[in-house]
Parts: sequence; structure tokens; C-alpha cells
Amino acid sequence: MTTTTLAVLVPLLPFLGAAAGLLLGRTAPGFVRPLAVLPTLTALVLAVLVAVRQGGGQAVDAATELTPTGSVPIELALHIDGFAALVAVLVGLVASCVQIYSTGYLRDDPRYPSYAALVSLFTSAMLLVVYSGDLIVLLVGWEIMGICSYFLVGHYWETPEARAASIKAFLVTKLGDVPFLIGLFALATDAGSFRITKVLGTVASGGLDHPTLIALLLLAGVAGKSAQFPLHTWLPDAMAGPTPVSALIHAATMVAAGVYFVARLLPVFQASSAAMVVLAVMAAVTMAGSGLAALAQDDIKRVLAYSTIGQLGYMTGALAVGDRGAAVFHLLSHGAFKALLFLAAGVIIHASGTNSLAAMSRMKDLRTRVPDAYWTMTVALLALTAIPPFSGFFSKEAVLGAAEHVATGHTEHAPGAAGWIVLVAGLVSAVLTAAYATRLWLLAFRGRGVEAPDHGRQPLTMTVVLWVLAVPSLAFGLAYGPLPGWFDGRDLTPVLTTSVLGTGLALVGVIVTYGAWKHTSAMAAQVPVGAVAAHPDADAGLVEAEAIASHAPAYGDVAYTPDPADPGRLLLGPLHRHAAVGFHLDAVYAALFVRPVQAGATLVRFLDREVVDTYVRGAGALPRWLGEAVRRAQTGNLQTYVSALLAGTVVLVVAALLVATGA
Repeated sequence: MTTTTLAVLVPLLPFLGAAAGLLLGRTAPGFVRPLAVLPTLTALVLAVLVAVRQGGGQAVDAATELTPTGSVPIELALHIDGFAALVAVLVGLVASCVQIYSTGYLRDDPRYPSYAALVSLFTSAMLLVVYSGDLIVLLVGWEIMGICSYFLVGHYWETPEARAASIKAFLVTKLGDVPFLIGLFALATDAGSFRITKVLGTVASGGLDHPTLIALLLLAGVAGKSAQFPLHTWLPDAMAGPTPVSALIHAATMVAAGVYFVARLLPVFQASSAAMVVLAVMAAVTMAGSGLAALAQDDIKRVLAYSTIGQLGYMTGALAVGDRGAAVFHLLSHGAFKALLFLAAGVIIHASGTNSLAAMSRMKDLRTRVPDAYWTMTVALLALTAIPPFSGFFSKEAVLGAAEHVATGHTEHAPGAAGWIVLVAGLVSAVLTAAYATRLWLLAFRGRGVEAPDHGRQPLTMTVVLWVLAVPSLAFGLAYGPLPGWFDGRDLTPVLTTSVLGTGLALVGVIVTYGAWKHTSAMAAQVPVGAVAAHPDADAGLVEAEAIASHAPAYGDVAYTPDPADPGRLLLGPLHRHAAVGFHLDAVYAALFVRPVQAGATLVRFLDREVVDTYVRGAGALPRWLGEAVRRAQTGNLQTYVSALLAGTVVLVVAALLVATGA
């Protein structure tokens, strides 16, 4: 079987599994789980075969015309280089783990058949994006992921949080997709083709007429899909969906699609220095802001959501300094350890007896109750913190090293300003990442919250998956040695300067956060859990409690109260209340966009009802009155009809005589 045939089957098998799952979900429920797991696992095996055959060498290209357009052709094309081959393996691995994990996590969910089918369709769409060599075909997968995320985030549609989150995710990403679509058409117009290879050839020959405009339009779609500032606000709210969905969306699929797209078309963005600086600023604001917000969240999944936003900022930062090898390297390592973090959080939530959310301030003695989640989440948090030799250290160091090279003028792949912006923001984010990761570990596994009901051991399908993902979280970083050819020949060996700086700052974040936790724990030991009013930070705690009340689950009849031992309050100080609500960006958007649109809709409704409908009702009133008059004349009395006939005859005769006399 040729490599092209194998590559076609990779996205096709999950699609067929999704179709079969939707058709047989009600009539043959026994086939649902095999149809969810087996096609995705087979696609993973085929993706590995494609990667082995591609070997990090020359790209595999194949194309056939999809439909005649009369102008710019649209082709069903494949373009599989080293990046695409590795990302497809990651997508297949994470999707397979999520499908296996979901068989246990949602074993009693009546909507599991539709859920599993949507996850398979989501996987197929992302694989289509990865392998596609035509921008319009890529756009099809891009949009299918958007609609699948709408349904998956809203899986628990009976809850208002899930309904609101699904609508918000859909609308915010569509807000970015509109300029993205315009940018694609502008790019194809300049290049004369939607084929990625021809577009890159046009860029290399200097054939783009509007590089800055095109790059900025495309960045709007990337910001929405990959949750970058200022279109990142949908991602934390998307935590209302099932936890396996969070692992799928936030690790290797939807949010990575924007980063992968920029890596695929990086020369287009490099053609404009202004666009590269804008990309660097977007990455810097995203990294710093998400780190502060993560440090103030109480829900474990919202911490991980803001963490995802920040790590995606590292990837876009690497792209802003022109190093797609470092960006994709971090995308791959992040996909493994972030999927592990979400699935381990799902074990914690499952053990707590809730569906989708869990407040860390409520957790107590989870180390002994969920040992698999404890050890594997510890590995994943060390990778997230970038402590050597875990995978996150090598990939994050590659990003910082690339930024340092640009900042110091050792390479001209990007403006020096972009290098400095990404380097400074990356180092600041290293401290913040270590701080919120340490805080999460302390509150989740050494907290002094409320004892949750024990729901027994977790299904084996959930715990096995954690250990499978722990392997790449620990060891994938070492791929910088044997796999440089897969990353444009980029030497990913850690650089001494940024390695020492990054690791040193991470350790500072760990030590400071641990010290703050010890200090607040000593204070909290004097205050019973629930007696927050006696604590000096009570007001700030109550503000956050109101802000996240909809995200905190109920444990029995115990009311939610923030943990006085939370080190995030001490570290952030007065900034905590603002960081807890995402620095009020949703409120700003509500004031600038939502309320004006609602006011406009109210005005239009008033004009429609009180003005337009008034004229319509008036236009119908006269015929109605005439009809009423005629109806009343129909009495059914024969004498009345004869009298009216005679009276009419007399009138006609008189009128005729008058006319004749006048003549």
C-alpha cells in the first residue's frame, strides 16, 4: 500500500467510525464502543506508518482536482512533511487515549453514542487539517472542528453553564474565522492557487502583493482557534464540557490547529515584519496574562485551561521569531503532558463524584485515594514547569533559545524586537507557570478542604491511559537528539544561557509558591475551614467566590468557601480578584459589543412591532372594514333584497334621465 493511500485512510477511518456510530448508536448500542475506539486506534497505527515512511525527508505530495472553479482551482491535495507526520501521530495518540478513557468516564452517560461519534468526527477533521495540501480543504476540517466543539462543550446541555459555554466558544471562534476566510481568499488571489506548495512558492519569489494585510487577517482566525489574546476568553468557559473533551480540544487538536497553520505557512507571515511583531506581542500578552489568571483560579480545569492558553503563547512566540521547529516541538510535547493533566484531573473529578468541575480548595487527602492520578499528574506538572529531564524542559528551552538568538542578532528570521518581546515574556511566564503548577499540586494533593464522598476505584481504562501518556511526558523531550531532521534540520540542543535562566526562574517560582503555601497554611491552621470571614483576605475570597460560583461543584450540603491556605492570594495580593475573573475582559466585551448589539436588537424589535407592524395592520384594516359592511348587508331577508334592488333601479333611472337631459 502506498504512502498516499495510507495517508488518505488516516482521516477517513475516524470519519467512517463517526458515521457508523451515529447510525448504530440507538439500534445496536453494543457496537458503539468498538466503533469509537478501533477506527481511531487503526488511524494511529497508519499515521505511525506514514511517519516512518516519510522519515523526516522530502514531503509527500499528491493532488487531484476536486471541482472545476473556472478561476482559482480547488484540489484534494496532500502535503505531508516531517511536521505533518509527527502532528498526525500526536493527534491519533491523544484521540485514542481519549476514546479509551471515555469508555470508563462516561460509562453511564445515556448520550455516550453521540459523544463518541462527535469525538471521532473531531479527530477526522483535525487529521484532515494536518495532512491537507489545499487551503480550502483545510478550511473544511477547520470548520468541522468548530461545530464539533460546539456540540461537545455543550454535552451537558441541561446545565446553563454548558449551554452558554458552547455558544460562546462557537461565536468567539467564528468572530476570528470571518477575517481568516477573507485572508485565505486574498492569499489565493495573490498566489493564483489554494495549494500550499504553490502559495509558498509565490512567497519565495516575492509574489505576494499584500503580505501584511493577509497575515493580519489570517492571525485573527489563528487567535480565535488557538485561544490567543484577545480571542482567548472562550477556552476557560469551555471547561463546562466533559473532561475528556477538554483533553482532546486543549492538547493536540482544535487549539493546536491555529499554531500548526502558522507553522505550515510561516513564510507568509515572515514576508511582513509588522505581522511578526504583532504575533510576538500577541504571544507575550497571552503568556503573561494567562499565567496570572491561572494562579487565581480555584477550579482545577480552569487552571489547566489558562495553562493551555499560556503554552500556546509559547508556540506562537516561537513562530514570531521564525522558528517553526521549536514551535512544533513544543506543540508535540505539550500535547502529551497537557492531555495527561486533563485526564488525571478527570480521575480526580470522577473520584469526587461530579461531572465536569472541581474546586481545588475543596480537595483533601487525594494522594491515597487516586494514586495513579497523583503520580502521573506529578510527572505532567514537572513537564509543564520545564524541570529537566522532563519533556517540557527541552521543548520550552527550544523556544527560549530561538528567541534569544533573534534578540541578540544571531539570526535574521524575524525582527530583533520580536525576539526580545518573546524572550522576556517567556522568562516571566516560566516563573508564573511554575507558581500555578506548584499551587495546583499542593491544593489538589495536600489541601485541607472538605472530605468528598469516596466513589471507589476508578475504571482500569482511565488509569491505564494515564500511564501511557506519562511515557512521552517524561521521555519525548529527548527526541531533540534523534529527530532533528523532522524539524527542518533545526538543532534543538538546549542552550546553556536560556537553560539556566529558564530552569532557575522555574525553581524560584516553585520555592516561592511553596513558601507562600506554608505561610498561609500556618495562618489557616488557626481558622476552621468555612470560617473565611475571620481571615484577613475574606473580602477578596468572597469576590472570587461570586465570580466562580457557577463553576464550583457541590459536595454534599457543604457551601463553597475559598481555602484560606491558598498561596495564590498571597502571591497576587490585590491583583488576585482581577485575575480570578480574567482581568474583566468578558465585562469589557460585554460593554463594547454585547450590550450595543442587544440594544440595537431591542430597537429593531421596537421598530418592527410598533412601526412596521402598525402600517401592515393599517393596510389590512380598510379591507376588513369594507368586508364587515358587506357582510352586514347580507341579512337573508328577501324583502330587504327586493327593496334594495328597486332602490338601485330608481337611482339608475334618475341618473340616466339626468345624463340625457344634460345632453
